[in-house]
Amino acid sequence: MSLQVLILAVLKASIVLSVTALGLRENFSDAIFLFRRPAELGRAFFSMNVVAPVLAVILALKLHLYPAVKIALVTLSVSPVPPIPPRGAIKAGGKNDYAIGLMVAAAVMSIVAIPVALEVFERIFGLRLHIPLGFVLRLVFVTVLGPLLLGMAVRALAPAFAERIAKPVNRLAYGLLILSLLPVLFRSARTIWSLIGNGTLLSLAGFALGCYVIGFFLEAPRPENRRVLALATASRHPAIAVVIANANFPQQKSVLASVLLYMMVSGIVTSVALKRIRAEATPGVPQKRMAA
Repeated sequence: MSLQVLILAVLKASIVLSVTALGLRENFSDAIFLFRRPAELGRAFFSMNVVAPVLAVILALKLHLYPAVKIALVTLSVSPVPPIPPRGAIKAGGKNDYAIGLMVAAAVMSIVAIPVALEVFERIFGLRLHIPLGFVLRLVFVTVLGPLLLGMAVRALAPAFAERIAKPVNRLAYGLLILSLLPVLFRSARTIWSLIGNGTLLSLAGFALGCYVIGFFLEAPRPENRRVLALATASRHPAIAVVIANANFPQQKSVLASVLLYMMVSGIVTSVALKRIRAEATPGVPQKRMAA
C-alpha cells in the first residue's frame, strides 16, 4: 500500500467519523430541510454546481497554472460539501437545519452533478474524463450520507448515549484528520512550495473568494443563510476531489498537494471574508444568532 493510499484512507476515516459525530447531534428533519424548500435548494445547486464550476473552468483556461492545480480547481468545484463547514457556518450565525440540510442536499445532488460536470469538462478541455455513477454513489454514501444516517439512528434509539459519545468521536475525527495531513505536509512540503508561483496562490485565493461571494449574494432572498451557502460554495470535500482526479489523471502526483494547498488558502480567505462581512453587517452591535 502506497503512502498516498494510506493517507487517503485515514482522511476518509476522519471524514466518516466527523459526519457520524454530526449525525449524533442532529435529526432527520434537519437532513431533509432543503428538500422541503425548492427555491433555496435551487439557489444552492446553482451556486455550488453551476457557477462555481464555471469559475473554475475560466481560471483553468485563462491562467497559465500547473496542470495539477487546474485539475484540483476543477475537481474541487464539483465535489460536495465536507463535514466541517456546517459547524463553521453554525458558529457564524447560521441555523442547524439549513447547514445540515445543505450538506445532505449537496451530497445527494453530487451523485448526478459530478458525472454531468465531467461530461461537460470533457467537451471543454478535449480530454477523456469518466467516473462510474456507481462509484460516485458509493463514495458519497460511505463518506457522507451513510455516517450521517448512522449517527441520527443512534441518536433516535439512544439519545443520551449519542450525546455522550458525540464529542469523543468528533475529537477522534480531528485527530485522524491531523494524522492524515501531517505526512502530506512533511512529504509534500517541497511539492507544495514548488506549486506556489505562476499565479497559483492568487488563483486559489481568487477561486475561494469568488465562490464565497457567489454563495453570499445568491442567497440574498434569505439573508440568514448567506454565510452558510457562501462557506459551502467555497469549501469542498477534499477526498472526493482527489479520488476524481486520481481516477482520470493518475500520472499527476501533485494533485493531493494542490488540494491541500487550496484547503489552507480557502480556510484563510473565507475566515477573513466572514469576519469582514460580519463586522460590516453589524457595526458596533454584538452579533446576534440569526433565525431561518
